[in-house]
Amino acid sequence: LLSSVLALIIRTLLFHPFSMAAGSMIPTLLLGEKIFVSKYAYGYTHYSLPFSPPLFSGRILGRAPERGEIAVFKWPVDNRTDYIKRIVGMPGDRIQVTNGVLQINGAAVPRLRIGDYVRGTNGFYQKGTLYSEQLPNGRRYTVLEYTDSGPTDNTPEFLVPAGNYFVMGDNRDDSLDSRTRLMLRDFSGSTRDRDQLGWYVPSENLVGRAEFIFFSHDPAVAGW
Repeated sequence: LLSSVLALIIRTLLFHPFSMAAGSMIPTLLLGEKIFVSKYAYGYTHYSLPFSPPLFSGRILGRAPERGEIAVFKWPVDNRTDYIKRIVGMPGDRIQVTNGVLQINGAAVPRLRIGDYVRGTNGFYQKGTLYSEQLPNGRRYTVLEYTDSGPTDNTPEFLVPAGNYFVMGDNRDDSLDSRTRLMLRDFSGSTRDRDQLGWYVPSENLVGRAEFIFFSHDPAVAGW
């Protein structure tokens, strides 16, 4: 019982383990890797609690994320599913992607080609290009591009609302992120469904900041 209570306190207030179930953050985070997410980094909302009971609103001991941080958040479409992406747009920013190049407030984010990326499974190989990208605050990281002419490589300009953030995956051509079109559905069955291009992460939906990898396993190989 004491162990369970201690584990609950740690997962609620300090660290939460998160498993990479998709490849949207390749090459930074690989499929099958497990990371620790710090719950205290951005403060606490009701989404910090197990099963997210709506016991209170707003954020306690809140701190705004920095541009370029990798955050886990509740997907704003259903407010239940955990997503992990990189925060590239802050409240009030104008964000656009043109020919694969990220634009922030009308200025292109510098990117430098640093190598090739080859991924192969079951005899099928996919080749991409790795770029080093540097945000206006100096934060640098690596992104993967398979093409600069895909569906999300040319977007309209998005204006990030107050209290919200624009997120993108480092695997730029294989990421369901703020650039994508989603059907927002009222799960009560009403007729409020609407097709919307682009979505944002409310501050309240932030669960924590990705800190470090504690286990790495390729699910395509033998379990042992």
